[in-house]
Amino acid sequence: MAHCPFDFFSDGKKHTICLVGGGGKTTVMYELAAAWAACGRRVLVLTSTHILRPVDGSFAADATAVQNLWQQGRYAVIGTPEPATGKLTAPPQFLYEALHLQADVILCEADGSRHHPCKVPAEYEPVLLPDSDIVLAVAGMDALGNSLQQACQRPQPAAELLGCSAEKILDAQMLKVLLLSEQGARKNVGERAYYIVLNKCDLLKAAQQEEMLRLLVGEGIDERRIWLRERGE
Repeated sequence: MAHCPFDFFSDGKKHTICLVGGGGKTTVMYELAAAWAACGRRVLVLTSTHILRPVDGSFAADATAVQNLWQQGRYAVIGTPEPATGKLTAPPQFLYEALHLQADVILCEADGSRHHPCKVPAEYEPVLLPDSDIVLAVAGMDALGNSLQQACQRPQPAAELLGCSAEKILDAQMLKVLLLSEQGARKNVGERAYYIVLNKCDLLKAAQQEEMLRLLVGEGIDERRIWLRERGE
């Protein structure tokens, strides 16, 4: 992956990061995990909802398996397997408590989007870890130019938030609202640091990228907390 531009990536501090939104959360989470592990950091990956169980050997069934992966310079994924679905749910609390103090970085996928590039959270979402200090919101730029019905998980709540119909074509202004509203991606962030990944930016022209930046910065988001990420990074 290209170097993550965010300050927290190289500050050497312990972080617990929850990822929310749509448009490539899982990909970003695993890329960050691999990059930190390559730097010698002990990285723990989990979900508070559901993720597919990895098939690359990074799943760790217990604390010993986690330690073995860390000794190999790899990240470790923990969770409770669901045999019927092939997915992982949140790990047992005792396992998380045994490991979270030892980890240098914890990454948690805190909601799902069913492959939609953007979303509005349900009443029960996101499930942020109480000890998390950073929320990383992800949105796919392939949402732009498509209707809310096509691009957004839970298009009707999104339409109500935006004051339009679910058939409305999503533009940069609307996506800005979904990313910054406390009914949208910023729900329950509170005092946590908030960062944004605009994914698949290679699908946008330079002027469109600049417009998204201008809109977000205009609402008080530090430009250094926005990652214009291209596919393949």
